[in-house]
Amino acid sequence: MSLLTLNGLRGGYSEVDIIKGIDLHVAPGEIVTIAGTNGAGKSTLVKALLGLLPRVEGEVVLDGKSLTRLGAEDRFYAGLAYVPQVANVFPSLTVRENLQVVRGVKNLKVRMDEVLVNFPVLQERLGQRASALSGGERQQLAFARALMPSPRLMVLDEPTAALAPSLVGKVFDMVKALPAAGVAVLMVEQRARQALEISQQGYILDQGACVLSGRASELLADERMAQLYLGSH
Repeated sequence: MSLLTLNGLRGGYSEVDIIKGIDLHVAPGEIVTIAGTNGAGKSTLVKALLGLLPRVEGEVVLDGKSLTRLGAEDRFYAGLAYVPQVANVFPSLTVRENLQVVRGVKNLKVRMDEVLVNFPVLQERLGQRASALSGGERQQLAFARALMPSPRLMVLDEPTAALAPSLVGKVFDMVKALPAAGVAVLMVEQRARQALEISQQGYILDQGACVLSGRASELLADERMAQLYLGSH
């Protein structure tokens, strides 16, 4: 059973395709990593999935419902959450306000309490501006905000980018905890080895096309693929 299905997704910003006919599946409860070298089309694929790319062909299906003709906001309400690489919180707002600003959440106070159980450090900083949080705390807030509307799938674009090495493991721990909360994960990540180690499936992109896919453990065990796309240990 597939929660998310991408069929023949292609598109770009002009007449030239940046992503070239990509097929992808995420099952309920799975963590799936998209890896590849810089410029491989990973972030462009995420934008196509979210309805943020100007020109897209192909099909996007979430939980049996086609999102292909929906705009970005409607895809959000259909169950897609997104944590971008940068600008993923409102720095001038408090932690509480960042969580309250999410639209369409029923029983806001109840849902906030449910989400914050998994982020105790945020509970202690509800009245603090997001700009005063550490990098790791800000990323926790970004995850918490994305969880507020009870999504089915969370899309993460480089969740460990610009973080101190000491915080990387904590972010991956947050990612690993999401399936237990009923949220599948599709993650673009430069730290491909670490991402695949906590994933069930992986897709390797090169020049806008999927060149390899399969179980994450098998991709990690493929020495040639690892040398080409995953870097050294």
